[in-house]
Amino acid sequence: MRVRLLSTLALLVALVGCGSSNSPSTNATTISIAAGASLLTTTAYGVNPLTITAGTTVKWVNNDTMAHTATSDTGVWDSGQISSGGNFSFTFKTAGTYAYHCINHPGMVGVIIVV
Repeated sequence: MRVRLLSTLALLVALVGCGSSNSPSTNATTISIAAGASLLTTTAYGVNPLTITAGTTVKWVNNDTMAHTATSDTGVWDSGQISSGGNFSFTFKTAGTYAYHCINHPGMVGVIIVV
């Protein structure tokens, strides 16, 4: 009897945890910093330009063997050094066009368009 009661309680807790939420869903996308990125210029950051909706979180993942940055041209964000295998995330809340680059390798450039 006690086992059945505990099983029922566990099922109820699981169902309540899976219920719908009134909070908005979170949008996210990943930009891969490619191996050999310092030589790739406009393709170093994967999809370029990248178009997203306001409220989307962009995560840069460094798949290269050397450190890179994802630094806004206008100071909106700065990842600092993203080491090999590391990542950095930023949420774009306002529509606009955001150009960025790598401080270490100025030829690495990207654009994010937020609609």
